[in-house]
Amino acid sequence: MNIGTVQSNPVTPQFLQRLAAIVGPERLLDSIDELLVYECDGYVVEKTVPDVVVFPTSAEEVSRIVRECVRFGIPFVPRGAGTSLAGGCLPVGGGVMISLTKMNRIVEINVRDRYAVVEPGVVNVRLTRALAGSGFHYAPDPSSQGACTIGGNVATNSGGPHTLKYGVTVNHILGVEYVNPLGEIVQFGGPCGRGDELDLTGLFVGSEGTFGVVTKVWVSITRDPAAYRTMLAIFETVDVATRAISNVIGAGIVPAALEMMDQGIVGALEAAYKFGFPLDAGAVLLIEVDGLACAVDDEAQLITKICLETGAREVRLSKTEEERALLWKCRKQAFGAIGRLSPSYCTQDGVVPRTRLPEILTAIIDIGARYQLRIVNVFHAGDGNIHPILLFDERDAEQVKRVMEASEEILNTCIDLGGSVTGEHGIGVEKISFMKRLFTPEDLAVMEAVRDVFNPKGLCSPAKMLPTAGGCGTETPALKHPGRKAAM
Repeated sequence: MNIGTVQSNPVTPQFLQRLAAIVGPERLLDSIDELLVYECDGYVVEKTVPDVVVFPTSAEEVSRIVRECVRFGIPFVPRGAGTSLAGGCLPVGGGVMISLTKMNRIVEINVRDRYAVVEPGVVNVRLTRALAGSGFHYAPDPSSQGACTIGGNVATNSGGPHTLKYGVTVNHILGVEYVNPLGEIVQFGGPCGRGDELDLTGLFVGSEGTFGVVTKVWVSITRDPAAYRTMLAIFETVDVATRAISNVIGAGIVPAALEMMDQGIVGALEAAYKFGFPLDAGAVLLIEVDGLACAVDDEAQLITKICLETGAREVRLSKTEEERALLWKCRKQAFGAIGRLSPSYCTQDGVVPRTRLPEILTAIIDIGARYQLRIVNVFHAGDGNIHPILLFDERDAEQVKRVMEASEEILNTCIDLGGSVTGEHGIGVEKISFMKRLFTPEDLAVMEAVRDVFNPKGLCSPAKMLPTAGGCGTETPALKHPGRKAAM
């Protein structure tokens, strides 16, 4: 896969000294053994080692770091927890990686006005725990919420199991403070919302770190529902389970969450957590409804009836909060359980219309067979956001090649079925080649023009999202750099 050419100046001792003067030597890494930790994110197929990693603790330090990068002509890329699955924080061409993990304060929680202010390095679940008992919660809950940061969620416009009812990250962001690629501290929106004629906050969310470095986020918080009903529907086959999904939504019910796990994932989870999943089931659906107690009881009964009529073998209702919590623990730690199945995995992030789920899952099974790869599935079924997980060993170059080819075929099939190649992971470096299939040259030219307004020198997160680093023409080979592993 090509990720474009990055033209930049080399990192010099003088430049490193100036960075060290900003953050101190204890918050700067430049030795190769330490830098290897930052060679990739959750997308392990492509690796590039940064020249230096810095750990600012304030917007002012980020501003000074960026100004030095501009002065010396050095590219820079922000990084949160590194849970991105599309190479979003890959330091293409080297340069400076700005790690935001030390900017991890919850600045304010204002229950009366229903917002919170957090720094970008706050782990998603920390805000959830901080709100416990307040009667409110932060609705976006990516499956990686125990590790991913809110700054990273803003970068990729993350979703999560409760996206179906509550929306994705952008629906809960009131404003952002960020350092632009010239080193200026800028704010869009705030506690009262966007406050601009243009929705610049909405434009910024999902820009994958190409518009600047987030330093503060205003998020809206949501009142806790009065009651939950959480169900596990068990099916003999994936096909029957996907038909049940369409039937539930077709009945006019919008669950808070509607998640599917196939037999491979169920087996790994049962081995890890001993929940009592049926190992012979072809697929299970995790379904949750929330709201007033009288309403959720009726919805749960109707969902159970629909699932059984569609062909479910059994529908289990969580009887206690402990059961519900364990079910969600299983779902949200599904990716961790995959370590029991394979030394490496590649997670895709396609989207198809919900009614086309049977077709894309059939195609995934066929693609796995043809490429001799085991593929397991756990995904947000309610909104058609699939996450096929391709299992392989990254030490085997032939397996890596087959994974890349199979991934490309899966995503092309998503497009053919009227969908997209990403629902929440972003384009990063992994999916740049698909942009020309999704958008016209005119669309891409407008996107490039917008990016250039925010990032005029092209030093901020170069070679991300758009087909080339310099336009929509012919792609050029990735920069070869001594001591770095070239992108595949």
